Amino acid sequence: MSVENNLYQLIKEMSPELNDGEFVFTTINSFDKIDRDITLFEFKEKEGITLVLKRDIADGLNLSYNYIASWITLKVHSSLDAVGLTAAFSNELSKYNISCNVVAGFYHDHIFVDKNDGEKAVKVLLEMSKNHF
Repeated sequence: MSVENNLYQLIKEMSPELNDGEFVFTTINSFDKIDRDITLFEFKEKEGITLVLKRDIADGLNLSYNYIASWITLKVHSSLDAVGLTAAFSNELSKYNISCNVVAGFYHDHIFVDKNDGEKAVKVLLEMSKNHF
């Protein structure tokens, strides 16, 4: 899989894929009671550790959250130093009143949108991919 940083190619080849399930953002102070194998994403901030995980797992652990999301993976292998992709797709989604939270992994960008906007967001991104340039 080659790394891409050309904005035209990134948008053309982004291939958004909606992952199954509902996902939540929550926060903890330590991993004392959490098995890290259940987390999808974690980020340590000075106020606490932000976790993204499946909603049913958070419910089972009595973790609080206030945002339930759909998770979209952009299948293009985007370079971490690529310029403009996040701005381009977040701007396009905003035209349809879809907010997004983005996590960049080593291989792919991951977009979290409100659980009710998942399919709509994928359609917007597919259309963007076909007609951007």
